[in-house]
Amino acid sequence: MATKRSATAAYVCSECGWTTAKWVGRCGECQQWNTVVEASAPAGGSRRVAPLVPTSSARPITSIDTSETPRRASGVGEFDRVLGGGIVPGAAILLSGEPGVGKSTLLLEVAAQSAREGRRVLYVSAEESPAQVRLRAERTSALHDELYLASETDLARVLGHIDEISPALVIVDSVQTVSSSLSDGAAGMPGQVREVASTLIRVAKERDLPVILVGHVTKDGQVAGPRVLEHLVDVVCHFEGDRQTSLRFLRALKNRFGAADEVGCFQMAGDGIVGVPDPSALFLSHGEPEPGTCVAIALEGRRALPVEVQALTIPTSATNPRRVVNGMDASRVAMVLAVLERRAGIRTSELDVYVSTVGGVRFTEPAADLAIAIAVAGSVRNHAIARNVAAVGELSLAGEVRPVTQGAQRRAEAARLGYTRVVDDRSGKLTSALNDIRALHLVSRDAGFPEF
Repeated sequence: MATKRSATAAYVCSECGWTTAKWVGRCGECQQWNTVVEASAPAGGSRRVAPLVPTSSARPITSIDTSETPRRASGVGEFDRVLGGGIVPGAAILLSGEPGVGKSTLLLEVAAQSAREGRRVLYVSAEESPAQVRLRAERTSALHDELYLASETDLARVLGHIDEISPALVIVDSVQTVSSSLSDGAAGMPGQVREVASTLIRVAKERDLPVILVGHVTKDGQVAGPRVLEHLVDVVCHFEGDRQTSLRFLRALKNRFGAADEVGCFQMAGDGIVGVPDPSALFLSHGEPEPGTCVAIALEGRRALPVEVQALTIPTSATNPRRVVNGMDASRVAMVLAVLERRAGIRTSELDVYVSTVGGVRFTEPAADLAIAIAVAGSVRNHAIARNVAAVGELSLAGEVRPVTQGAQRRAEAARLGYTRVVDDRSGKLTSALNDIRALHLVSRDAGFPEF
């Protein structure tokens, strides 16, 4: 005879702690399979927790010291910028990114610069041998006597290295390749990742020792392992870039010590990785203005960047004209083409249209709509826009130019870079924006846009 299940029985995910009233094969929180197990309540009802004397008394929030948390500059300016000004003692930082994007190269540069500042650094490479790391360090000029290397995959031995060396910074590359004897399963399993990360974070807090953990990512770009890993750490950064270009971006997705929308810009070179404090020139072409180009002001985090949008239109007799888009949202480009034809009288239905950005940067926000429209109109009319013109605005289906986020910051950055005229939502309509360019003699060729 089957026994009746207790009314107090519940089911809990062994990876993230998610609970449910009935058994399911897949956790509803971390999406892991076969991790939901039965967890019955203790016999005799719930237990009561006895109160203890607090270690420190609660204080009014107005009496809390508001002095800034001490930070240590790593020596890599763009890395410090993303962290909010430097590395905070005791901080746990998680750095994720696609394979081969340059995570190890970036952290090796951070380790070398910190060692040059007089701080001892322990670099734990669980994926490469010390000789392999040494070869990369020679190529990138990241050699220093205060930079210690260890190749370990066992958590206990990593802790032993920390006790022996007493470093001021620890880098573990990567957290998915280190395992602990206190947890079952192979390295990289959710239970192992959680145990390793929680132990290293506890050591970081107890010793005021900053720890940087490298995390692998899955096919959809998420950090591999349990979601609780991103909740445990203080800072989550994502290193991204296109393998076809040398440009790399470091984004802060979570930061308990600063802004969570900051972006750092790097450039990969043959001798290592270099920070780019002012990447404005990377996304602009050089030479005389050409028909079909317009500069837009993009916003990467809190950093405004000029991005040149290029358009090329070619007559075609095909039933379905081609629409080729690179670095931009193809659906938004299609919408802009429809608005141009319906509201501004610029026919594109009989043209092959190619739209791209310069420098391989992705510009997918609505603020690019007006620049796309001006670039396509310039290509159709064979008119080149002057170099001192920039465009920022979102287009509605009614042909209105709508304001965008951080419009004042974009205009200020445009003025700093020498763009004396910014075409934006103050024009009201797309036709007005095109006629503003003509009326102000901002077109570099003799003819202007026709009246609308």
